[in-house]
Amino acid sequence: MVQSCSLFGIKTGLIHQGEEILPLIYGGMESQNLEFTDGDILVIAESALATSEGRLVQLDEQKPSPEAEELAAQYQLDPRLAEVVLRESDEIVGGIPGFLLCTSRGNLLPNAGVDGSNAPEGMVSLLPADPNVSAYKLRQEIGQTTGKSVAVLVIDSRTHPMRYGCSGVALGCSGIPSVLDERGRKDLFGRELKVTRRALADNIASAAELLMGEADEGIPVVLVRGLDIQVGEFEGVEQISADECLFMGIISRNAQKRNV
Repeated sequence: MVQSCSLFGIKTGLIHQGEEILPLIYGGMESQNLEFTDGDILVIAESALATSEGRLVQLDEQKPSPEAEELAAQYQLDPRLAEVVLRESDEIVGGIPGFLLCTSRGNLLPNAGVDGSNAPEGMVSLLPADPNVSAYKLRQEIGQTTGKSVAVLVIDSRTHPMRYGCSGVALGCSGIPSVLDERGRKDLFGRELKVTRRALADNIASAAELLMGEADEGIPVVLVRGLDIQVGEFEGVEQISADECLFMGIISRNAQKRNV
């Protein structure tokens, strides 16, 4: 892999619900004299894509269930928000004041990805319905329109256990492998790597987050150029089950002990 690459933050202007995102991306690139080239990686913030896909919910239209009311009281949440989070979650693992820790679509994340930031007043955005499918469709459309072979990532920001701050994580991936298997390679002292896998898509997502920011930067898209990564028919973010996850495994075992 090359030692350097270039990242370009792309401003799209405010994206409205249901508005197609690719024309806005093309317009933002044109204003910076950028065109797609083979091997580019297009990184898109999930909130921008979700807005484009119409994944916004009006809180005033939500009727909290008894379970949502209970969770809201326990974790100091708006009951309407708790109701939306419940619907978007596969499982509620726990929580802290203001947030529920949930599993959703194979991800462990706060509030099931339901977020009020960068959403219109009184509304919250949901995650794209299927980020991998969204990434694939965008990559195909870019290829058909421009004739260039590019990869597409749909990303979000995440906190990490016992650390302040957020970094990037890939929710959807098309065109490059999300994980590079380093097992079998040798370290500096000739020892064979036994378990190491590199989170390629997540690492690119974190780099893109530096340009995107979390507030009013207005940069929901980043173009990554110059990485020596072969773009091809790679689809989806590689995930593991909860039983294989260090953090979820410990949480599950502790919960089982408490219930015995």
